Amino acid sequence: MTLVVLGSGSRGNAVALATPDGVILIDAGFGPRTLARRLRAAGLPTEPILGILITHEHGDHARGAIPLARKTHAPILASAGTLRALRVPTAIEVIPLSAYQNIAFAGMTVTACPVPHDAAEPIAVSLEGFGHRVAVALDVGRTTSGLELLLRGASTVVLEANHDDILLRTGGYPPSVRERIAGSGGHLSNRAAAELLESVCHAGLETVVLAHLSAQCNTPALARAAAIAALRRRGFRGNLLVAAQDQPLAIPAPRAA
Repeated sequence: MTLVVLGSGSRGNAVALATPDGVILIDAGFGPRTLARRLRAAGLPTEPILGILITHEHGDHARGAIPLARKTHAPILASAGTLRALRVPTAIEVIPLSAYQNIAFAGMTVTACPVPHDAAEPIAVSLEGFGHRVAVALDVGRTTSGLELLLRGASTVVLEANHDDILLRTGGYPPSVRERIAGSGGHLSNRAAAELLESVCHAGLETVVLAHLSAQCNTPALARAAAIAALRRRGFRGNLLVAAQDQPLAIPAPRAA
């Protein structure tokens, strides 16, 4: 199994998980042409697309879902609330994801967990199979016990580290936007992401990817510094990576079981 973050940030988010049978997308915040171009740039096949898993309906996570599903005939997997918000045409196959219920899909076990965010029914997800468990949590207003349970035991965690608290407070956003970003329906700060990583770190955690960084209120160096300090307190010796908005990031292959 190969995992690549195709791009992550306010202008689009998508993670590709390539299995022996094809590619599963986690979010499709880019159009089909951009997704195909980034898949090729990452050395991944552009077909078949086995499924398009959408965490919530906001455009930077879902704008390419319906056009890509039409083109590839792949099903869209999402919570019932997200599927309603997307207004998926009846001609497109959908697979509803219920909280904490495992479903078998494309040789993997998919588990969804509700998260706080200002969307219809947002989720974080884990996918387990081929000797690897990946957890992806983007656009999370605050940590919950359910999210902690989802991340525990994952060999790879892709987690939002959206903003630095000081840069957010002193930046150019109007007060209403700052309050939304920092609120329980907004985004995780570097500090909150680091605290969450420290609480879920375990001996089998091989790779952490910090994602969805704000271009205005964060830097890769600040996000990395907060996370590595927390992870080192738990003895983490794996890979700590930072996803970029405009270029794919390949995740190191998991160690053999």
